[in-house]
Amino acid sequence: MNSVDAGGLDIGDEFPPRIMGVLNVSEESPYDPSVYDDPGEAARYVDEELIDEGADIVDIGLESANKRFDVLSADEELDRLHVALETIESVSGDAIFSIETRYHEVADAALSQGFDMVNDIAGFADPELPAVCTDHDATVAKMASPPDLERPGAVEETDWAARKSPSWAAEADYVDQVYEALKQNGLTDKTIIDPAFGGWSEAQTLEDDRETFRRLREFRALGRPVLVSINRKNFLGTIADRETEDRLPVSLAATSMAVERGAHVIRTHDVAETRDAARIGAAFTKRASSTTESVTISKLDIDSTRTFRRQLAERGVDPDVADAFQTHAIELEGLSASQRERVAVAVETVRSERASARTGDRGRGSRRGTSAGGDDSSVRTTPVALFETADNRSLLVGTMGSLSDVSRRLISSEEDIGLLGRELDNLLS
Repeated sequence: MNSVDAGGLDIGDEFPPRIMGVLNVSEESPYDPSVYDDPGEAARYVDEELIDEGADIVDIGLESANKRFDVLSADEELDRLHVALETIESVSGDAIFSIETRYHEVADAALSQGFDMVNDIAGFADPELPAVCTDHDATVAKMASPPDLERPGAVEETDWAARKSPSWAAEADYVDQVYEALKQNGLTDKTIIDPAFGGWSEAQTLEDDRETFRRLREFRALGRPVLVSINRKNFLGTIADRETEDRLPVSLAATSMAVERGAHVIRTHDVAETRDAARIGAAFTKRASSTTESVTISKLDIDSTRTFRRQLAERGVDPDVADAFQTHAIELEGLSASQRERVAVAVETVRSERASARTGDRGRGSRRGTSAGGDDSSVRTTPVALFETADNRSLLVGTMGSLSDVSRRLISSEEDIGLLGRELDNLLS
């Protein structure tokens, strides 16, 4: 994981989670408490409600990103920039100032006159923006977006068949698209990635956001700090059936989870409370890394085969390696004696098929029967095994590939055990 220095503020695994407070100088912004067009009032808000409450970064928006409003041009944003500049000049507290813009002209003007970093919600749709940030040695947050300045966050509107391939487009799910959108047009050495939570398009669903949140660790494979903007978002509020004004508790719960799953920057309107929640998440997060004089040793943050595959792919290693090395344990409760026997037969068949493909010592080491009694040596030498637990449950242990083979064997069997195979396959996918 590459850490970044944002105007003197270190962001990454070895540093505390950073809180990004929000100020809008756009009269059309939907969140009234953070909207100011008077620099003096805006500065007081920043000092009292953001910095004094624990914000490390203050993100200033010149226009609303809400899709209901027309997109401002670069010139129109530049006309509003003076309010933001006068505001940060009047602030007495210490913070890093971020300008939210999608235009390189605005980024250049802001970075030249006191801003420390850029928050690009259009994901480098302006191809000159990353170069501007690099020239200023500035950190830039890149939100997943299509190559369209007027459609920030709408990753599903990308022509993926053209940008990747027809086969990739046919197989990719929403999170795959978000991940790939972040890679499009590259990353600077000081990029923070943002997986674009929120209703950025009509096609984006609440379940899309929830699945992105479930799989947040996958984005760590890109090797950059992660920013999340989840404060009072619909995908959280609807779980608890809460309207926007009552969504602070669900936002705080999600904040702790996000930090544990790899988020380094939390963008929020509720600074003090979010800061506390982020600290709780960080306190219970363990990431192992050690550095000698010339070598850094890091344990990759892997919670699933899918995350393992991401990490391998980004390092140029065949992702299929994950199927051969990561072990999973599946507990089966309520099997009848005949069902357990049929599962055992499927396991033995898979073991025999895999053993026949091996040669030498590897072949001899894997030709063992199904271990119902718990002989742990079989786990070390075979790709799949079935155990009977002390409380009469069954424990199926193996690699992703071998367990998938077992599920396919079960699916081809008669109805009751075939249903079990389909459920196992769903669980593994």
